[in-house]
Amino acid sequence: MAVIKRAWSVAKAKAHFSQVITDAETHGAQTITRHGKPAVIVVSAKEWGRRPLKRGSLADFFAASPLVGSGLDLQRGEGRPRKTVL
Repeated sequence: MAVIKRAWSVAKAKAHFSQVITDAETHGAQTITRHGKPAVIVVSAKEWGRRPLKRGSLADFFAASPLVGSGLDLQRGEGRPRKTVL
């Protein structure tokens, strides 16, 4: 499958929505821009189905960390926070 990098403005995508879908199915993801910046990506259902699924929660991720039981102390210090200049 050849990947065609094509960006559609919102107005052009609305006017040619059927073509956007066809191109997503045959050529890969299609970018729709708003005010010249990428806003959304249109992908085929087949491509969407190939994406990796999330496994477990964030808590599961941290529980499986190799740092669990390492003795690393992540407690916040008692002192005042450092000064920042913005």
